[in-house]
Amino acid sequence: MDRTEKAEAVASLKEVFSTSNVVVVAHYSGLTVAQLQTLRKQMRQAGASVKVAKNRLAKIALEGSDVATIASLLKGPTLIAYSGDPVSAPKVAVDFAKANEQFVILGGAMGKTALDINGVRQLASLPSLDELRAKIVGLIQAPATKIAQVVGAPAAKVARVVQAYASKNAA
Repeated sequence: MDRTEKAEAVASLKEVFSTSNVVVVAHYSGLTVAQLQTLRKQMRQAGASVKVAKNRLAKIALEGSDVATIASLLKGPTLIAYSGDPVSAPKVAVDFAKANEQFVILGGAMGKTALDINGVRQLASLPSLDELRAKIVGLIQAPATKIAQVVGAPAAKVARVVQAYASKNAA
């Protein structure tokens, strides 16, 4: 890499670190290219991304960022998984680590909060943003449905009484 390529890589990583809500660092040595492609595909489907970067360039890009606490994790063959959603990248990384022994999660960061392996696992166990939205909509919608049933019930009873009187008079 020449200087301009390195500067572009650092700028790209700075943007990743500044725009991502969560960053997960893992060792990937021993994984095949096909396994890495599978990981990238799974991350993309979840709304997350994976980047393999030189540790030295990543450390330069980390300077002054909120996730600077992960600099100590950047040793050896590491990759960085990141996402705007705090749950997507950890969830895919933990699931992938369960299926592939060579993929070892080292830790990560969520904003200024450093995460160890257990912190990443706890984030992965949380429901995704879409699941939370669905639960909130369900909670909001349920009372409205019950109110409509309660308000509609007396009107239905009155209609039945009127119908009964009409039937009685017709007979």
